[in-house]
Amino acid sequence: MHALVQEIQPTELDHHSDEYQIIDVREMPEIAAGKIENAHPMPLASLPMRLSELDNDKKIIMVCRSGARSAHACMFLKQQGFDNVYNLRGGLMGWVRANKPLTAS
Repeated sequence: MHALVQEIQPTELDHHSDEYQIIDVREMPEIAAGKIENAHPMPLASLPMRLSELDNDKKIIMVCRSGARSAHACMFLKQQGFDNVYNLRGGLMGWVRANKPLTAS
């Protein structure tokens, strides 16, 4: 999507792994409709104020509905010094297309 953004395919992501911190940047009503298990809700507008909640020792996977907002989040995090940031390619829509499970929030 963006040349500076690393991406990870839904099929490469094990949402139960301790190697990842999955951050869902969608708005709360979107998240309430279903999310990736173990994903932490952090709407995009709140991201600048919540940087201390991110674990730079793990791969930080950003997710939104289609991958656009999360790509912007990745670029912002890189500007803030985070280097282990990945965008979930295709977002939640790509996750569902890969037959990965959703959970109620």
